[in-house]
Amino acid sequence: MMESLQTQVLIIGGGITSTGLARDFALRGVQCVVVEQNDINAGASGANHGLLHSGARYVSNDQTNAAECREEGKLLKQLASHCIEDTGGLFVAVEGDDEKYVADFPCLCSQCNIPVQTLDITDVRAMEPALSENLIAAYRVEDASIDPFKLSMENISQARDLGCHLRRHTKVVGFIQDKKRIKSTRLLNMLTGKTFFIEAEQVVNATGAWAGAVAGLAGISIDILYSKGSLLVTHNRITKRVINRLRPSSNADILVPGGTVSILGTTSVRINTLDAIHPTIEEMDFIVSEAAAMIPVLETTRYIRAYAGVRPLVGSKSSTDDRHVSRGYALLDHAEDGLDNFATITGGKLTTYRLMAEKTADLICRRLGVTRPCLTRTEPLPSAGAAKWTKPGLAPKLWVKHHEPEDFLICECEMVPKSVVDSLIDSIHEQNGQPDLKAIGLRSRIGKGACQGTFCGLRLAAYLYERGELDSDQGLAALREFLNERWRGVRPLLWDMPLIQAELQEALYCGLFSLEV
Repeated sequence: MMESLQTQVLIIGGGITSTGLARDFALRGVQCVVVEQNDINAGASGANHGLLHSGARYVSNDQTNAAECREEGKLLKQLASHCIEDTGGLFVAVEGDDEKYVADFPCLCSQCNIPVQTLDITDVRAMEPALSENLIAAYRVEDASIDPFKLSMENISQARDLGCHLRRHTKVVGFIQDKKRIKSTRLLNMLTGKTFFIEAEQVVNATGAWAGAVAGLAGISIDILYSKGSLLVTHNRITKRVINRLRPSSNADILVPGGTVSILGTTSVRINTLDAIHPTIEEMDFIVSEAAAMIPVLETTRYIRAYAGVRPLVGSKSSTDDRHVSRGYALLDHAEDGLDNFATITGGKLTTYRLMAEKTADLICRRLGVTRPCLTRTEPLPSAGAAKWTKPGLAPKLWVKHHEPEDFLICECEMVPKSVVDSLIDSIHEQNGQPDLKAIGLRSRIGKGACQGTFCGLRLAAYLYERGELDSDQGLAALREFLNERWRGVRPLLWDMPLIQAELQEALYCGLFSLEV
């Protein structure tokens, strides 16, 4: 007999909006199930700058979005401070930049009630020595750095503690409709190949760039375009603060410090399919050369990885320039399309995820007749123990101070010990998942250091065998999947040290283990 489950709300997608929505529902006492075809933050939620916007980036072209970022950024600093490094931010202009925009910037910020402070150029270069000698203006804003993985995992952790169910590697493959309602949703377990159904009173499509495809399964068309953004990860942290180029939103104009590294980007390239989302060599060359005008050392910095995500931009297929399309969110009530228990939430920013979840939950609760208010605006986000290991630099601090002799390092680059892996394995089992290299890497710093999995991949696979989590030739398949993910980010950077590193990885895995990746 085919499995069938029942719930009040089915949330499709496992990104930050979905996990935030699950927490919102759970705090209101609404039963929900979250399904994700891959793993937590597999889409744009795991492929962004990690920038908590002050709103200043949007003051010239999207003041509504700027105000939302201002308010939500302020809230998150109060309610989820353990996920945030309050770095502060700078907007800097260099010779040749539009001096009218530079002069108008403080006024534009003031119109949106965004705090801004004019700084002396000499003082700014003392604060951030990596900045160009050709600066002509600088302003201080309230940008910060946020850990999107920790944020999502802690949202879903509290939601699960309150009764929410999470099903990873579960893909929606169809809807059964009856009298203007989705009667049940057909799902495929991507690991077992088995299908099952979930009957839900309400269904929320929170799949980001995949929102159009999921809505299409219900016979609904969404006007959506895909804007790919590619980013680079530096080997070392370049600046203390977020650095923005002081000009209208463009390519390669933000550097965000994230723990021990910095993240540089981004681009905006329209793509037609979600089948192959990857950064290109041309994008990397452009990002480095363009950003070097602001921070010259970026021309000679060692980069360890590149990655790309896709922004879903709604109602904008006719636009010719994706940078001019609003980064605001779209909440679509599909009652207008003939389905009374289906809604889509997409677009928006990482910074505004909580607001997006609140507005969506308000809509769905009205349909359900639930009158309990939103609590995420006032309730702090609890810290989940298993979620803390995504933070750069945490594992080494704890290991050096308190490690036992037998607690050996599995990842030397990021100093992740066996004890951390043990806690992650236990956490994944608690979520009814199967620990593998990719899942553990997502929840920790394993594979994210300079070697990009060359050494820790082998050590982790061996340890999973020792723990009985892998059997027979499962390790080879798991290693191949893990290394393919790392290779996708290294391939556009094959010059200097990354090229040497790639040659070593090829010799080890292809030459010694005959493992083609």
